[in-house]
Amino acid sequence: MQEPDTFWEFVSGQWAKLGEQTLQHLGLTLFSLTIAVIVGVPLGIFIARNRKIAPSVLNITGILQTIPSMALLGFMIPLLGIGPKPAIFALFLYALLPIVRNTYIGITGVDADIKEAASGMGMTPAQSLFKVEIPLAFPVIMGGIRTATTINVGVATLAAYIAAGGLGEFIFGGISLNNTNMILAGAIPAALLAVLLDFLLAQLQKVNLAKVRKMLFAFPVALLVFSLIYAFRTAEDKRLLAGFTPEFMGRQDGFLGLQQKYGFDMRTVVIDDAMMYKALYEKKLDVISGYSTDGRIKAFDLVALTDDKHIFPPYYAAPVVREKILQKYPEVEDALNLLSGRINDSIMTELNYKADYLHQNPEAIAKEFLQSQKLWKAPRQNPKGKIVIGSKIFGEQYILSAMYAMLIKGYTNLDVATKTGLGGTKICFDALTNKQIDLYPEYTGTGFLVLLQPDEKTVNGLIKDKNAVYDFVSKEFRSRYGLKWLKPIGFNNAYVLMMRKKHAEELRVSTISDLLQLNHN
Repeated sequence: MQEPDTFWEFVSGQWAKLGEQTLQHLGLTLFSLTIAVIVGVPLGIFIARNRKIAPSVLNITGILQTIPSMALLGFMIPLLGIGPKPAIFALFLYALLPIVRNTYIGITGVDADIKEAASGMGMTPAQSLFKVEIPLAFPVIMGGIRTATTINVGVATLAAYIAAGGLGEFIFGGISLNNTNMILAGAIPAALLAVLLDFLLAQLQKVNLAKVRKMLFAFPVALLVFSLIYAFRTAEDKRLLAGFTPEFMGRQDGFLGLQQKYGFDMRTVVIDDAMMYKALYEKKLDVISGYSTDGRIKAFDLVALTDDKHIFPPYYAAPVVREKILQKYPEVEDALNLLSGRINDSIMTELNYKADYLHQNPEAIAKEFLQSQKLWKAPRQNPKGKIVIGSKIFGEQYILSAMYAMLIKGYTNLDVATKTGLGGTKICFDALTNKQIDLYPEYTGTGFLVLLQPDEKTVNGLIKDKNAVYDFVSKEFRSRYGLKWLKPIGFNNAYVLMMRKKHAEELRVSTISDLLQLNHN
């Protein structure tokens, strides 16, 4: 499926999903803000009354602000699983500092003479707090709440990585696919949401709370009501749940193909690849997208469902190189082709197992394999040039790029620089066509459906034939982009849907059609 011509065409086609993600984003922001207000305001008042402990409390809340967002979300998953719960808790922690600090500053900033006058009028400490101090400190307290709200709207985009939804699904999916329209469809509403919430809170900040004391209770009550609605919307659902990466969600040979060919209508969440397999293993998900040679299939005792309607083409790995580099350094092609036919599916699965589950260094894995094949040679001295190798952001690509680097260093008089972890397909491809890298490992199916995007007749005529797909991408890449596909390495790293093996056996599911039939019953 080709990218829409304009941003507005994309938005009009995704209007329902955009509305759902906006509500999810608003829910994450306000739910976490509610908890932060309920905890942070009383805590700020408490340390204002007990100033000796104020520095310690403020330092602790300050430290929470310094923890990287993705790291904090990762810490939450073992405790709270995936979905809204860990995202809300992380956002609550980020919102605490501005609320606690501004409440403390606001209360301690009330003139001592005013508080003494309230005491002289016979007010108890509690009456003085609610009738004098909080109304006078209200604009400062609201300033902290406004800051916390703006922070949470931004950080909530990262919730998409742990299947909590929100506008981050479009943003990170667009980054993976290099789809500007998709990125803007998430980023613009997120920015507008931050501006709108800040404007509404700014109006509330101007209220004279001494005259309208009921506002003191109306604001947290309103937040609490919305939060309860959001909690009800995200209540636990017992139906099967699928988790897919942002890139898979936007690919024709991914979720879009599943919808068109299978009528895929399962409950689906977007989740980061690094967290997806563990979530399946821990029974937080029932189905995930993955790769047929992924080492975590073995590690977590998973099973790949048969693609009985053939939406996933052959994905034979091969290096894609700029032709001008091969013209300048023809020895590079001979060095890289030494790997051709050396790695079948089972070997690649085992190599990936070492990287993904045993956490061995990809370079060490690559060297050990090349040594076992009697292909490894020590790097030559005094290189006459340099080749820049790129890779996508998963273990298999790191291993392959390390093998390429070792082969070039050992069999040519060239040095190598690597730019690994470039992200999704289009980022690597654009880096190659823009001459920022010279080669990277790619897959024939990805080149066929994602990068070339042929018409439906061509797809149906070639998709089942691995040699036909390879010949097609080789010819088109050379004529369109000046890029050459070298000889395939040997393994087929196809997209697959996976389940826990025991779960699939219990449900008697072996194909994607079986899965959807079960979902409809």
